[in-house]
Amino acid sequence: MIKTSHVFLLRFINYKLMTRLTIFFLFVSILFSCKGVDFNSNEPEDDGYSIVASYKNPIEEWPKPMIDEGVEWKEMKPLRFNKTLFQDMNKADVVLGKTLFFDPRLSSSNQISCSSCHHPEMGWTTHTEKSTGHNHSLSKRNAPSLFNVFMRDRLFWDGRSLSLEEQALSPISAHDEMNMDPKKIAKKISEISGYRKLFKSAFGSDEINLEKILKALSTFQRTIKSQSSRVDGFMRGRYEMLNKNEIKGLHLFRTKARCVNCHHGEYLTDHKFHNIGLTYYKRDQEDLGRYNVTKKAEDVGRFLTPSLRDLLNTRPWMHNGLFDDLEGIVNIYNSGMKMLNPSKEKKAKDSLYPVTDVLMKPLDLSAQEKKDLVAFLKALNGTKYKMPIPDIPK
Repeated sequence: MIKTSHVFLLRFINYKLMTRLTIFFLFVSILFSCKGVDFNSNEPEDDGYSIVASYKNPIEEWPKPMIDEGVEWKEMKPLRFNKTLFQDMNKADVVLGKTLFFDPRLSSSNQISCSSCHHPEMGWTTHTEKSTGHNHSLSKRNAPSLFNVFMRDRLFWDGRSLSLEEQALSPISAHDEMNMDPKKIAKKISEISGYRKLFKSAFGSDEINLEKILKALSTFQRTIKSQSSRVDGFMRGRYEMLNKNEIKGLHLFRTKARCVNCHHGEYLTDHKFHNIGLTYYKRDQEDLGRYNVTKKAEDVGRFLTPSLRDLLNTRPWMHNGLFDDLEGIVNIYNSGMKMLNPSKEKKAKDSLYPVTDVLMKPLDLSAQEKKDLVAFLKALNGTKYKMPIPDIPK
């Protein structure tokens, strides 16, 4: 017969053995569950990052983008190499146009040049919400960048000009910009002896007229082009140029974030007009946009889609220049901006009440997804060169 003390001892040994076995199996379980985890890594957990590998292939093998029905979409592609930049900049008509672009004597006050609102070291804009013109007047809209204007068939935020030549005259004659009488500008420039040689080299004659001035200005502006970004390098096969967060951002750009519905092709714009909910209808900052040109109710609040090339160089953003934070802009799109749409009754009473574009929808992006998208957008910046200001003729 086993003594009570022996029974107690056996139970104690069994308890200790089971406890050690439990601890052992618990340790093994934890070890296997942590297999493959890099405890020294600061990178986010996968959470969809497995898609990154799918983009380290030629563009035609990338995952298909999510495009809404009816959207005329073009696949992304890297910028064409600008092999003739330096030769182009030395052409006589470009030299003349560049000189005129920086000459404040195209304004009535002799104080404001084209470069006052489109400075090369500020992304060919001003980095301010609005621009300052004649008699310190503030412009009604943010100065659009001149990057890649050669590919535009409509100019200004509302698309009111159909050519660079037509566009060039608008700020020269606007009372709140350069305030110059178009009928007097040719005579004024003709009185500057140094210009005659430049006009003769450019046009074969030293005769100066408004048409030649506008042609030279537009010829110069057509040379203003973005340089390749890290995204372009990635699209050309240099896959190390983007990190996993930026590549995930590229995927979101093409899918869940819906950016490619309006920002696609080589220059990341559809060249169309959209209302993204920033009309400020019947409030301070109201701007009816494209409607001011067409007088069509459906165009109220629509503005030309900007290119996303060099977007860090062209801040602040939007037609009103009110936004200087990419995270904030992503939050705007994430909301869908449908909360601003009028009710059927309100629209019936006011046909001009703006309606947000059908392409705007709530995105439900997570905090990490928004960070990844912003990382990709920042990687689109590429241009770094500085343009020396030319000597102005006397």
